[in-house]
Amino acid sequence: MTVAYLFEDQYFPGWTVLVLKRHATELFELSREERSRLIEEVNMMARALAEVFKPVKINYGLLGNQLPHIHWHVVPRLADDPAPLEAVWGHKHEPKRLAGEKLRETITRIQEQLNPSM
Repeated sequence: MTVAYLFEDQYFPGWTVLVLKRHATELFELSREERSRLIEEVNMMARALAEVFKPVKINYGLLGNQLPHIHWHVVPRLADDPAPLEAVWGHKHEPKRLAGEKLRETITRIQEQLNPSM
């Protein structure tokens, strides 16, 4: 139902985006079953991120102002969060991009929590 992407800017570690595979802009455009499946996938991702990053809180965002397509931002907020009282997209910072082994390691750790039999 969704595809997950580790957000390119990892200034907030673990920031993940779940993108609906089919096009829809509003939740009411989905059937009840699709909405239920979607929230379950968001929940599964949040649980996996919680296991990997041990956050104080997880933020969830479903806006669509810039990209009118259903996609959830699932963002672990850690104990050493640089902006604990701000929304992640409102905090000015230099982007932090993961590359190479660190990127692969982060993705693998999340995948292992999503698929414990791996």
